[in-house]
Amino acid sequence: MTTQTAQETAFDYLAAFDAAASKDQYRLVQQWMKKEPLAFFKQLREERPILVTPECTLVTRFDDVRDLLQMPSIFTVDLYKPKMGVTDTDEGYLMAHDDDALHYREKSLMQGMLNRDDIPRVRNLIEKEAKQILDNSHNKIEIVNHYCRTVPAILVQEYFGLDGIEKERLIEWSYWNQYDAFHNQPFDLNTQEKFDYIVAQHDKASEELVSYIAKLIGKKFIVVKAEQTKNRILMGWYLLKKLFCKLFSIEQTVSKDDIVYRMLRSSFAEQVDFSLVRVGVNAGGLLIGAIETTSQAVSQSIAFFLDRPELLLRAQQAAHENDSSHFDNMVWESLRFVPISPYMFRQTSERYTLAKNTDRETTIPANTNVLAITQSAMFDDYAYDKPDEFNPNRNPYHHFNFGFASHDCLGKYIGMVMIPEMVKQVLIRKDISSTEKINYKGGPFPESYPLTWQ
Repeated sequence: MTTQTAQETAFDYLAAFDAAASKDQYRLVQQWMKKEPLAFFKQLREERPILVTPECTLVTRFDDVRDLLQMPSIFTVDLYKPKMGVTDTDEGYLMAHDDDALHYREKSLMQGMLNRDDIPRVRNLIEKEAKQILDNSHNKIEIVNHYCRTVPAILVQEYFGLDGIEKERLIEWSYWNQYDAFHNQPFDLNTQEKFDYIVAQHDKASEELVSYIAKLIGKKFIVVKAEQTKNRILMGWYLLKKLFCKLFSIEQTVSKDDIVYRMLRSSFAEQVDFSLVRVGVNAGGLLIGAIETTSQAVSQSIAFFLDRPELLLRAQQAAHENDSSHFDNMVWESLRFVPISPYMFRQTSERYTLAKNTDRETTIPANTNVLAITQSAMFDDYAYDKPDEFNPNRNPYHHFNFGFASHDCLGKYIGMVMIPEMVKQVLIRKDISSTEKINYKGGPFPESYPLTWQ
């Protein structure tokens, strides 16, 4: 079935781009990426696969996108550094590091903490919480704020272990960190006033988050030490634990399993360099990457199906199958058409010639901002036959929904069950519908989307 496609259009994007003044060219590109990406990207792939603009260089072919994303020391995440706490005295979060010891070490450690054996537990948690929210909504809900952001916030509390805090605070901290890091870059062309406002909100959110994380780690560290004391000293361990818990207002449940507790219960040699400070940094990273990205993916996938009645019917039928893989694949195929972002951005550390010895060979100078147009890559017939058609039976290794190579999403296996399960719980509602489109309120994220059902 053909859905929204990059069909031939009478409009010539490249002619309009070339005719525009240099100062206006990228604004046109921005507009086309937001409003008509598939048709625009198709023309780029066919006629100018590597498009150089004054603000950045766009790369649209699958093999070129894959190539550059596999060279993190050349196509770097340096633009992340000021957004993710990297300074001369602070190493910041692993995501802002390229192919170095910290990135390799901490991503490996955190992948072990996010044990893939937990996936059934995670899916059951998401199913339970999602169903409860919808069942209690009296057949109508504003889905973005009361579901798409709320459910992953519950996961952050219950599974990641960032508990003892209101969900609304977690949502706010994730929101401003995501906004500043990924939508407040030079090529976003925000006004100085808007840029400064986003930075200020991010700084405020980060200050609050750091304070919260420090207290959280301190409290849970005491609980872990009480557990360890119990195991070493049988006599008096209960009274010691009770005293600690009373002094620091900690619940006396010491058997809880969450990711923060796992990090604190794990012992590493000094040379592994995974201190309590690094535990705290990585705990915050789990939050920042979980809520807003999930909310956007779920909102946009739901809207994709509601806008296409025939596909909605197919999805609803798949949702009732015993094996969830068919439905899940439909969700991931929908996100090929409506991904949370059409690109990933990088900055070159040195001069590099991309697509060497081809007719699209392009030399990119050092310190150039590069947009790897992953949405375009997912519609390249190098990757997929008949890419304009909706086909859930596609090779998942050619998707870029969770990034690619060394910077693929740390929590992708969590997202691979959380996102489709959240979509599923909505679509199985009888006569699910919306009379409005998603409202982004001028920003990059879905902010409002009312739904009703019978």
